[in-house]
Amino acid sequence: MQLAVVGLGRMGANIARRVMQHGEHRTVVYDKSAAAVAALTNDGATGATSLEDLVAKLGAPRTIWVMLPSGPITESAIETLGKLLSKDDVIIDGGNTFWQDDIRRGKTLAGRGIHYLDVGTSGGVWGLERGYCMMIGGDKAVVALLDPIFKALAPGRGDIPQTPGREERDPRVEQGYIHAGPVGSGHFVKMVHNGIEYGLMQAYAEGFDILKNANSDTLPADHRFDLDIADIAEVWRRGSVIPSWLLDLTASALAKQPTLNSYSGFVEDSGEGRWTVNAAIDEAVPAEVLTAALYTRFRSRRDHTFAEKILSAMRAGFGGHKEPPKP
Repeated sequence: MQLAVVGLGRMGANIARRVMQHGEHRTVVYDKSAAAVAALTNDGATGATSLEDLVAKLGAPRTIWVMLPSGPITESAIETLGKLLSKDDVIIDGGNTFWQDDIRRGKTLAGRGIHYLDVGTSGGVWGLERGYCMMIGGDKAVVALLDPIFKALAPGRGDIPQTPGREERDPRVEQGYIHAGPVGSGHFVKMVHNGIEYGLMQAYAEGFDILKNANSDTLPADHRFDLDIADIAEVWRRGSVIPSWLLDLTASALAKQPTLNSYSGFVEDSGEGRWTVNAAIDEAVPAEVLTAALYTRFRSRRDHTFAEKILSAMRAGFGGHKEPPKP
């Protein structure tokens, strides 16, 4: 199959590469950076110089995966593509768009006969190697038509044992991608995924901060422990009940630099945490952990602790996120 990719940043470029490597699909790519386009053409993609050129280099029906930061840049790209594409073409938004924007866009594009899918994409900078977990919203027939693309991008079953009782359920889920429902549902599920991520990261961060301060001068001398938190992180990876990829990344960061002095403790948030809390409010669902985790990031921008350095180290590990430098 053919797939166009717009936006060749940390994830977009590797999505194009994985599609070519794992599915032998043809790709056409565009980015405002000519160097980013050139890097992909060296890997076998066809480069485009504009959105108009990108559309012209695709045969109908066209499928275009937009992988840009959420907000005006994505809005502008999809609006432009909507004017260039034809009936039965498909636009995929694989970024972290607000799900209500998907519903609005889907309705607008449907009026022109253009299909729209929202794909919440998890995998960060490791997706080329590990594959991408995808949460897809859109028309069932369109999702089925593009299954070869999603299958190429997904991680596959790997060595994860089958969950008991899943024998009669959708096998795509065990490959690492799900058709969540209609337009908007993919990004809604990804939004909550990222909200949970905030909570998990905060739990690890607070735990390691307690361990680090176990030798505090405020404690009685015989109650103090000088603990090797890098080794504790490593041992928890092996047989404990709290292993995860986030813990793997934390252990790696601590092994390289136990003090994490290269991190300022200033922690950004990318929007999904806020949207998750707002959804909880709309649904009258208590979400104390997720809300507190989000508020901690706000507070980190004024007062930093070792816990925030742990958060920054995890963000750098899975997504290549760069926090503001230490003053």
